[in-house]
Amino acid sequence: MTEAMGCKNCCSICLQCLFGYETNVMLVINNKGVGALFRLIQFLIIAYVAVYVCWIQRAYQDTDSVISSVSTKVKGNILTNTSIEGVHVWDVPEYVIPPQVSIFGEKSFLVLTNVIQTPGQTQSKCPEIPSLVTKCESDSDCIEGHTEVHGNGVQTGHCVQYSDTIKTCEVQAWCPLENDTIIPKPALLGAAEHFTVLIKNNIQYPKFSFRKRNLLHHINSTYLKNCTFDRKTDPHCPIFRLGHMVTEAGEDFSIMALKGGIIGIFIDWNCDLDFPERFCIPKYSFSRLDNKNPENNIAPGYNFRFAKYYKNNKSIETRTLIKAFGIRFDVIVFGMAGKFNIVPTIVNLGATLAFLSLVTAICDWVMLTCMKDRDQYAKRKFIHLNQNGDSVPLVSKS
Repeated sequence: MTEAMGCKNCCSICLQCLFGYETNVMLVINNKGVGALFRLIQFLIIAYVAVYVCWIQRAYQDTDSVISSVSTKVKGNILTNTSIEGVHVWDVPEYVIPPQVSIFGEKSFLVLTNVIQTPGQTQSKCPEIPSLVTKCESDSDCIEGHTEVHGNGVQTGHCVQYSDTIKTCEVQAWCPLENDTIIPKPALLGAAEHFTVLIKNNIQYPKFSFRKRNLLHHINSTYLKNCTFDRKTDPHCPIFRLGHMVTEAGEDFSIMALKGGIIGIFIDWNCDLDFPERFCIPKYSFSRLDNKNPENNIAPGYNFRFAKYYKNNKSIETRTLIKAFGIRFDVIVFGMAGKFNIVPTIVNLGATLAFLSLVTAICDWVMLTCMKDRDQYAKRKFIHLNQNGDSVPLVSKS
């Protein structure tokens, strides 16, 4: 009998839980502490949504990443006078190296700033540059056909005189060999800081069918012939002086020109397309990209070698080897565009309402857990209404 009654009560409770309906009861509590907490949390949520979500993140917008193309044109001339070449005028085809441009891609260009020249090299035999592995005392120290990874040619097996006091292994190579231990100071092409470069940048945001270029509407041919980029007076001019860019990157051009380096030209196209098109303009900044850590200064700068080939008066193939130091400029374009869209707006509005609904739950927890009169609050908050219309508190007074 007892078991039957227990089973009946259990079934009754299950049916009550299954088919019972819960609805909110409006309970007004005149408690300054709970009221202040309620309004404070509401204010913080609304401020977060208004400032961070809407103003900073612009979460009500749909976004798209920039797609861009870049072309550059360097201008300038340098006059040099050296013991090797005498008076020489360097123009664009010489100090902007076309093979390097094709390797780097259209978004980079390299300008020579210093060179070490070894003229009159021919295929012949000569003493190797002295080092721990190339110095010798007799032919037995040299191996015919052997090549050193850091050497300049193939050993002939002979030990020959390099100077009055030093002997080295003879090599078959382009002779005379290059000696790159002495770098010209000041930089031979240090005047390159006065060169200018025109940067043409076309961008688009496909999702919004938006296209623009850094040659803005007010820029015409007359303006281009007379302007040079200046952050205060000409911030939209697409012609940049090389020395000015290096200075803005925090470097000294005369020092950087000695061994070369890499400078980044950053073009920022972050745009809010809810505003008119004229407000979408590029912002330029500059920074050095290669390592300049004084504690780890191995292989500093930027250099490469190339040669100029010709036939001498005896019709022998001859070349001038050039170890070139230069500054490579990498144009890096980035940006994000945003425009109002109803879908993210609804999503973020729903998230805001969900956050606000949590305020009541937090305040209820504080009221029923931390307040002195929590039992009274619980007695009036949780009420069961039976079929006879009688209300019974679910929480009994302790």
